[in-house]
Amino acid sequence: MDSEKKERKENKEINKLSLLIVAIIVLLLVVGGAVYYIYHQKQQMSNLVETFDLEKESLQDEFNELSLQYEGYKFSVNNDSLLTLLNKEQANVQRLMEELRTVKATNARRINELKKELETLRKIMRNYVIQIDSLNQANEKLTQEKEQAVRRYRQASSTAAQLTRELEKQTERVTLASRLDATGISVSTVNTRGKEVKKIKQMTQFVVNFRIAKNITAPVGEKMIYVRLKKPDDDILVKSRGDVFAFEGKEINFSMRKIVEYDGEELPVTMYWDIEEFLSPGIYRVDIFVDGNLIGRRNFELEK
Repeated sequence: MDSEKKERKENKEINKLSLLIVAIIVLLLVVGGAVYYIYHQKQQMSNLVETFDLEKESLQDEFNELSLQYEGYKFSVNNDSLLTLLNKEQANVQRLMEELRTVKATNARRINELKKELETLRKIMRNYVIQIDSLNQANEKLTQEKEQAVRRYRQASSTAAQLTRELEKQTERVTLASRLDATGISVSTVNTRGKEVKKIKQMTQFVVNFRIAKNITAPVGEKMIYVRLKKPDDDILVKSRGDVFAFEGKEINFSMRKIVEYDGEELPVTMYWDIEEFLSPGIYRVDIFVDGNLIGRRNFELEK
């Protein structure tokens, strides 16, 4: 009896020990499973955070690229209104970039919202690109038209300048052709009886003879003839220092003047100078002017 009791007691203890071992094994399995689950969840969370960080970094790069695109397009725009809009949209991009920099990578909702705003800004950019291209094409067309207009203007200016030069030459030729000419100029010296003399002390008058040559291109009508008698010392014989006429922009003295009627045919002219001053021997000169032009010149000599 004692041995059976003892055996049953031993069997109970063995059963208790077996149950304890099983319980420990089960507990170890549960703990191990929990540890594995926690590690696996932690690993998944770490991978997810890394994914969020990469996604945020990629989004930051896209915002930065868009901002640079706005900056680049501003240099190709000459329209003030469009430039103002580009600056405004670039400011929006930079504002969202700053917000993205501060938002947590795990804030998936706000990250998705920023993605949508980025896509909206891209659509706005595409619209601006279309406007910029249209403006650039219009500007290019205007530039081409301006260049063509400048070329036409230069050609016209060149043609006009050439015509002006030719007209000036023609005018100069006509002016030269219409200028009168004095021919057969002679100066004689006479005494009181009108007889030609050679000695200065016997001279009482200069007689200037010449002919205004025929010129059918010259204007006809009354002509004022001015004659200057120049002494050897280059002084002009004058009755009054107030006797002047215009020549080459200056007022110069004349010795004699006479009005004649010119009809385009050869016209003989005689003019007289009464000698009332002292004359010295030497080379004298007579200059004849009509219409503001010197039309003839002749030297003559007086002897003692």
